Amino acid sequence: MQKPVKRGNAYRITVRHNGQRFTATRDTSAECEQWAAKKLLELQSQSASQQEEKIHISFYSLFDQYYHEHGKNMKSADFILQQLKALKSTWGADAEESIHDLTPAMVKRWRDQRLKTVKTSTVIRQMGVYSSAFEYARRELFLTKENPFKEVTKPSMPPPRHQRIHKEDEEVIIKALGYKRGQTPTLPRHFVAWAFLFALETTMRKGELLSIKQKHIFEDYIKLYDTKNGTNRDVPLTAQAQEMLTWLKPKDPDDRIFPHNSNSFRLVWQRHLAKTKYTGKLHFHDTRHEAITRFVHNYKIPVEILAKITGHKMISVLVNTYYNPTASEIAKMLKVA
Repeated sequence: MQKPVKRGNAYRITVRHNGQRFTATRDTSAECEQWAAKKLLELQSQSASQQEEKIHISFYSLFDQYYHEHGKNMKSADFILQQLKALKSTWGADAEESIHDLTPAMVKRWRDQRLKTVKTSTVIRQMGVYSSAFEYARRELFLTKENPFKEVTKPSMPPPRHQRIHKEDEEVIIKALGYKRGQTPTLPRHFVAWAFLFALETTMRKGELLSIKQKHIFEDYIKLYDTKNGTNRDVPLTAQAQEMLTWLKPKDPDDRIFPHNSNSFRLVWQRHLAKTKYTGKLHFHDTRHEAITRFVHNYKIPVEILAKITGHKMISVLVNTYYNPTASEIAKMLKVA
């Protein structure tokens, strides 16, 4: 299969098969390669007796096809698109290598270079999504039998965070955001402060908070739709959480209660956290760790019920990652027992 050739504002590609030539013109080089790969599959399927022919498509073109035919419908679509846009810059010339020529050694080299510039967790996520693209090519497109990402060891996950948030920490943070308890949020930073306090009362993730519409709020619970693990979930409200909802101005049923998207929320949080001693130390997601730990201590909720509240499908993740009691707190429990 020839490489696409640019003709004016378009690209043209030629496929030769059993002495025949097939051509197509598309807007981009990637679209040409996708057409050629599909055309070869079609031609091969027409003759069961023909010799197997490798379909050469670049790593970038495969990943582009994976996103548009599968990844864009996934919950991680934004992350996959982000990797697609950055693939040529992070992989360099290897992005244009045929999927049959991308070796485990090349993947290892990329992994080791990336670990020098980004977090381990980022490299693990990137390797996972690249591997998924090759599995898609193997199981759905039948373009290859190999997945070089499965032959390379992923970096070890860093230990889970155990950052606790105490009452004095809460006060410093909401003060930095210019907010006071009981105040009706009016400014963008007020809503971030309110969300911070509300997360500590509900165990809800940032994305879940930002998705809440007025019609999702009921007397003693909030209904969340299409959460991170792909299911709906009802989050029961503590008395304090119910009171906090009265601090908000009523909205139309279809309106979200927060005037933020994920990026604007993050920017406001980081900008005002920089005014405190917690910048670089405390993450908004730490509220989930703290809220889960408080639920166990304050309400004595059994772990299987707590998992219903938090949405964890694996109890081990809930217990080992999110429940973070101090040694002193455990000692107090032992005395009570």
